[in-house]
Amino acid sequence: MKSLVKKLIKKKLKISFAESCTGGLLASSITSISGSSKIFNLGLVTYSNQSKIKLLKINKNIVKKYGAVSHECCLAMVNNLSKLSKANINVSVTGIAGPNGGTKQKPVGLVYIGIKRGNKTHIDKFFFKNKTRSSIQKAVVKKTLELVIRITK
Repeated sequence: MKSLVKKLIKKKLKISFAESCTGGLLASSITSISGSSKIFNLGLVTYSNQSKIKLLKINKNIVKKYGAVSHECCLAMVNNLSKLSKANINVSVTGIAGPNGGTKQKPVGLVYIGIKRGNKTHIDKFFFKNKTRSSIQKAVVKKTLELVIRITK
């Protein structure tokens, strides 16, 4: 993470997060590094559907039709975060960390990660299988930061 923070400082890039299943772990992984105040702009933990709708202004019909754990919701989260934060890089994460809450269509370990840099947006879908809640959350943070590193090259 130190290398990411250094890279963002060097490139004068700001980053913001809208997290659900990671519950603030993503923001914490960046803010635990000295110097991160130069690059960290905003972190929202929009854990409930209500907070996604109220704080991130996600259309409630998206949540109703597709669910909070969906490509569509992740996309709306990252797009609306970018309007709020004005950061160069915006990241959204939504998923099912378990051990409960999964279904056949949306199993525990299903996670969507959205990254928007400038006018380019990318949503990735991942399955983190056979892991505990804590290890899913940590794996999501690791994967998210790897994706951010990739787009800052």
